[in-house]
Parts: sequence; structure tokens; C-alpha cells
Amino acid sequence: MSGTTTAGPRRPVGVPRQRPRPRRANRHGGASANRWTVLVVLCVSLLLVAVDATVLHVAVPAVTEDLRPGAIQLLWIVDVYPLVCASLLILFGTLGDRVGRRRVLLLGYALFGVASATAALATTPEILIGARALLGVGGAMIMPATLSILRQVFPDRRERAVAIGVWSAVAAVGAAVGPLLGGFLLEHFWWGSVFLINLPLMAVSLPVGRWLLPESTGERDGPWDVLGALMAAFGLFGVVYGVKHVGDAALSLGTVVPAGLGTALLVLFVRRQRRRTHPLVDLTLFARPAFGTSVGCIVLAMLALVGLELVAAQYLQLVLGLTPLETGLRLLPLTLAAMAAGLAGSRVLHRFGPRAMVATGFVLTAMAVLSLTVMGREDRPVALVAGFVLLGFGLETTLFGAYESMLSEAPARSAGGAAAIGETSYQLGAGIGIALLGSVMNAAYAPRVAAVPGVPSAAGRDARHSLGEAYDIADRLGGPAGAALRSAARDSFVHGLHVTLAVSAGLLLLGALAALRLPRTMDSGEPAA
Repeated sequence: MSGTTTAGPRRPVGVPRQRPRPRRANRHGGASANRWTVLVVLCVSLLLVAVDATVLHVAVPAVTEDLRPGAIQLLWIVDVYPLVCASLLILFGTLGDRVGRRRVLLLGYALFGVASATAALATTPEILIGARALLGVGGAMIMPATLSILRQVFPDRRERAVAIGVWSAVAAVGAAVGPLLGGFLLEHFWWGSVFLINLPLMAVSLPVGRWLLPESTGERDGPWDVLGALMAAFGLFGVVYGVKHVGDAALSLGTVVPAGLGTALLVLFVRRQRRRTHPLVDLTLFARPAFGTSVGCIVLAMLALVGLELVAAQYLQLVLGLTPLETGLRLLPLTLAAMAAGLAGSRVLHRFGPRAMVATGFVLTAMAVLSLTVMGREDRPVALVAGFVLLGFGLETTLFGAYESMLSEAPARSAGGAAAIGETSYQLGAGIGIALLGSVMNAAYAPRVAAVPGVPSAAGRDARHSLGEAYDIADRLGGPAGAALRSAARDSFVHGLHVTLAVSAGLLLLGALAALRLPRTMDSGEPAA
């Protein structure tokens, strides 16, 4: 062979070389940036929301001591973020399909930063509740946008499964980093510093996202259903609000009316969508077994877990007496196991299929939850670590399989709406889980504290609200009465924790049965665009 190479046609002399045109984003998700680079940016977006969702758990005792919120206010401080976020996901997810997913995402970044600064500087429970609600609005903009952009830039299902695995692993990292950072900051600064960690992430994400992320939209046929979006938002808000207050007090008009109005609005929303030529949400997706079952599995998984996480954080701090940083370290194995399961999820899904993967994940999680009933007044670190590892691996296996099946069943043109449904189910399950398992916890805890021998009845009634309040009352009483109240409250909390674990395991086993409706194998075909 000669040392020369064959060249293409020569460019005529005097004719300038034409540079190739850069690839531009189109409404179906073509991107000028490499799709794996886009995934990195989307994962940073997820990290922003995931850290904020978990960082407050270890700060609850410090917030209670500083702001002195009432029992209802404390529940709102914790619960208003998922409540508002769940209410608005459909609104902003479908809006992103219309006006641009990147545009909505970047606006969510900015709003998240403003709300984080406001929460950090809050001086009253009302201001903190308002700031957390604003964080929920920002989260509702960010979450469906990240998933819908991911759906667009990874059209191949096998690559998308890998991307979802990385995405979900980052969610686990955020869940781990949140308590650790929160614990470290609480050791050295005031509780408001836990919200300031969002600001550097936002400051980086906003310009980088604007530069790298592709803009994409769905089909723009017909007008956007503003009335339908508002009906969905207020309907979801009313339902979760009503469920939350069922756990706080007996049935009353303040509980029944919001839940009833919310349910009525959601029924009207469904009827409206079925009649419209261009619906806000394509409800025919639920006719596909893989889609509807996946959504139900996400709800059950989060319903069983989130309330349990909050109770576990209180157990570690108030029963075992760990510091916030030590609490974060104890929860670290859970999130590291979840991260490993997310990274391995693509291979597991290809090998065993959605049905076996999700059902097995539910069973593993239920076994882990039951194993945690060894938690008592004495510290058992080895047993707790083993239970948390199994819990994290099982839960992430469940959520990975459910999310992948849900997104793959949705056509690309309605990716924002489908992602919003998935994230709504996630947040709705989390909000209802806190309310339901909180109610179970209170029902098992309160009767044993209300009538402790030697403790005044008024003090016993006040001690029923929470373990932290019972400790405060015991310190004020002092002497044998204070010691008796503290001991009874601790024992009652442990009893309530065991009952809550049993209920969570039952919900998870229901999820395993529901997962049997998923497909056996991973279908490589894509739904029609």
C-alpha cells in the first residue's frame, strides 16, 4: 500500500470553506449538548431538590426549640413542601410541554434560591411555612422538567434505563448528603443554615443550565387548559390537606370540607379531560397496565417510607440521644445502598424484567422494615445498619423499575405530563405517608402518655403531642413525676414506632401484589410519539 490516502473532491480555489452548522435544539428534544452532559446538569437539578427534601428532618428539633411552633405548625413546616409541590406538578409539567421545559426549569431554579434564602432568615413559624411553600412551587417546576428532558434526550430505552439509574442514584446521594450536611451545619451554625446550602447549587445550575440544556416542547395543538390545571392543583391540595388533618384531630368541618372539595374537583378534572379534544393530561395512559400500575407502586412505596424516615430520625435523636450529625451518619447506609441499587438498576431490569424487579424490591423493603422492629430503648447499631442497607436497596429497586416502566409507556410528545403524573404520585405518596403513618404513630403513642401515675393530668395531655414536648414537660416537672413521664414517653414512642413499622410492611406487601400486573420482560419497543 502506498503512503498516501484517498481524499474526497477538492474544494475549488477561491471558494470559502463552509463550516458545518451547529445542531440546534428542536421541540422534540434534539440538543446541541451531548446527552450525557445534559444528564449531569439534570442530576444537579435533582440534587437541589433532594437535599432540600431531607435536610429539614434532622433540623426539626432545633426549629422547634427556636421558633416554638405549635403541633399543627410543626406538621405544616414539614408537610407543606410536599403538599404544595404535589399540587402544582401537573400544572407546571404540562406548562413545560407548552412553553418549553428548560424555561420552566430555569425559573424553578431562581424561585428555589429566593425561597431558600427566605427560609434561612425566617423568624416566625408562619414565615418558615410560607418559604417552604415557595420551595414547593420551585420544586414543582424543577422535577417534571428534569424527567421530561431526560425522556426527550434519551429516546433509546436501554440508554434511558442507564440514565434513570444515574438519576435515581443521585437522588439517593441527595438524600444522604442532606442529613449529613444538615447535621454538620447544626453542629456549628443555626438551623437556618441548612437552607443556605441550596444557594451555591442554584448559583451554578442557573447559568450552566441556560448554556447547556436543550429546549424542548410537546405538541402545541389546541389551547393549554388553564382551568383544568387549576382544578388539578386545588383538588390535590384539598385532598392532601384533609388527609393531613385527619391525623391531627377528630373529624371536623375543617377536615372534611377541604377533602370533600378536593375530591370533587379531581372528579370534575377527570371528566373535563375526557371530554376535551386536546386534554391537559392524557388519561388514556392509565389504560396501559404498565403505566397505571407503575404510578400506583410509586405511591405505595413513598407512602410506606417517608413517614417512617421522619419517625426514624426522631427515634435516633430523641430516644437514643444522638446528635444531628450522628443521626445523619446512621442514615447514611440506607442512602448508599439506594445509590448502589440505582446504578445497578439497568442491568437488573434487563435481566429480570419490570415485574420481578418491582415485586422483589417491595418484598425486600418489607423485610427490612420488619427487621427494624429490633429498635428499642437500647442502641443496636449493627442491626440498624443491616436493616437500613436492605431498606435502601429494596426501595430503590422498586422505584427504579416503576419509574422506568412509567416513562417508557408515555409517548415523547407528552413527556412533561407523564413526568408530572409520576412526580405527583411520588409527592402525594410522601405527603399522605407522613399524615397516615403520623396518625398511626400518634394513635399508638398518645394513650400511653396521657395517664402516667404521679403526673398531673394537664401535663399528660400536653405530653401527648410529641416526644420532644413530653421531654420538655418532664424537665419542668422534675423529680419522680418528671422521670416517670420521660420514661413512659420514651416507651410509648418505641411502641408507636413498632406499630408504624408493621403498618408500613403491610403497605409494601400490597405493593408487591400490585407489581404482578407489570410486564414480565422489558419491551424494547417505544410508544408512538
